[in-house]
Amino acid sequence: MEIQALLPYFASLLSAIIVGVVAYLFFKTHTDNEEGRRRFLIHKDAQSKVLPLRLQAYERVTLLLERIDPNRLLIRVKPRNNDLEAYENDLIQNIETEYDHNLTQQIYLSAESWNVIKTTKNATIQLIRQTAMNEKIDSADKLRETVLNHFMGEITPSQKALAYIKKEISELY
Repeated sequence: MEIQALLPYFASLLSAIIVGVVAYLFFKTHTDNEEGRRRFLIHKDAQSKVLPLRLQAYERVTLLLERIDPNRLLIRVKPRNNDLEAYENDLIQNIETEYDHNLTQQIYLSAESWNVIKTTKNATIQLIRQTAMNEKIDSADKLRETVLNHFMGEITPSQKALAYIKKEISELY
């Protein structure tokens, strides 16, 4: 008899537990959705502010790559005299200065892009040094001519890096 008297209470308790679990799941789902929506809005707002900065960094890096491109560098930086070593140092100093001037742009670029930039800079410097070490090169004009001829029909390290940068920028959209 006592069990039959308790049966309505258990039924009420069971229905209250079911309602409680359903309410908990509903509110948990709702709060999770709201949290996701807030995160999305914050990310969207941050993206709208950061994207222009990133694009500006890519523009600056593009300018850097264009300025250290051997074909443009050798035309822009003319030898002051015929001293091979002085001209080699001028070219390398110019590359290093351009690179140092744009160091802060790396915070807006991917690690891979910045590594491509560093590799391009180092490859260009190495090419100039190796060419200057050639025994046939005995003057600044000869160094200039040899490096320019080397890249007449070839793709320069800067052009390769620019292709990579353009590809990465296209992935931003």
